[in-house]
Amino acid sequence: MGAAMGDAPLRLGLVAGEASGDLLGGLLLQGLRARWPGLQAAGIGGPKLVAQGLDAWWPHERLSVFGYVDALKRLPELLRIRRQLGDRLLAERPAAFIGIDAPDFNFGLETRLRAGGLKTIHFVCPSIWAWRGERVHKLAAAADHVLCLFPFEPALLQRHGVAATFVGHPLADAIPLVPPRAAARAALGLAEGDTVVALLPGSRRSEILHIAPRLAAAAVLMQRQRPGLRFVLPVAPGLQPLVAPIVAQHGAGAAISLLDGQSHAALAACDLTLVASGTAALEAALFKRPMVITYHLAWLNWQRMRRQAYQPWFGLPNILCGEFVVPELIQDAATPAALAREGLAWLDDEARCAATTRRFTDLHHSLRQNTALKATDAIADVIAAR
Repeated sequence: MGAAMGDAPLRLGLVAGEASGDLLGGLLLQGLRARWPGLQAAGIGGPKLVAQGLDAWWPHERLSVFGYVDALKRLPELLRIRRQLGDRLLAERPAAFIGIDAPDFNFGLETRLRAGGLKTIHFVCPSIWAWRGERVHKLAAAADHVLCLFPFEPALLQRHGVAATFVGHPLADAIPLVPPRAAARAALGLAEGDTVVALLPGSRRSEILHIAPRLAAAAVLMQRQRPGLRFVLPVAPGLQPLVAPIVAQHGAGAAISLLDGQSHAALAACDLTLVASGTAALEAALFKRPMVITYHLAWLNWQRMRRQAYQPWFGLPNILCGEFVVPELIQDAATPAALAREGLAWLDDEARCAATTRRFTDLHHSLRQNTALKATDAIADVIAAR
């Protein structure tokens, strides 16, 4: 995997560690291919990256861990994969390595590759502005350059000597400014007059186990008060056997349709979403949807995260707006009754929904930066620098 020389193809190493990283990576690699049509990329990724031509030496599910207990159990396997991957990249010498999110895995790999003379780029600044700010020192050792999703991040990193570029969020380019509500409803078999609630419990197994029962039970309570409600729950690939029994047990009596993926169609079609904090909450904001953000972790993980938090907000839409634009029900507050109450409150307040749509439209414009072009420009500069 040598660097592009003359007519030789440009070769890159890439690692994305979970569904959200795979989504970002797929959009990035699509942009890189538009600039360098012969590009070759190899490493670790999921279906979105593979669809863009990544040679996946390991599937991204191998890196998916949730919380400290899970990470400790999986540590020997993860360290072995990281060592073998590093050996191969150092032997094959790509023009650059791009670590997409997954900081706990990628920082150590990037530090080793950088020490071995490879250019390293980290895509997605870790949320050092929200919690675990000490990670900035690991990032400084790991990355020649950081591609930032949010406009306030480069100045923060540059104060710590880390070169960075704001490239916008690729989802803001991919998601239309005006959501295709009617087309999405037609595709999902929903009537124009239906009141639709999208349930998004996350894409990791551990997230689903903690959050899906609460969302399903909330749907039952909402259905009792509004018998005409329709619920859609997009299920990530391969997770139907996990989700279906949870919905059958906790959502009996609610009109919940399980979708095979199609989270964007669900967000475009819905009037409201109950959504796990993370990338899905930002997607919901880009679809201009009223939402209730929720999250629940194992008790030990929650205690550690809560002690290290710097901000009152948990969800990205609120963090980026700097206020509680939408409600958050986290940990002990994430009860089915509270989720149902906050969800129904949106359905009764058109003025609040309209104000939120305006706020999220402004947010969408701020993040819509033609990420593929800005990112490829920055990557080209890093590769060219000697």
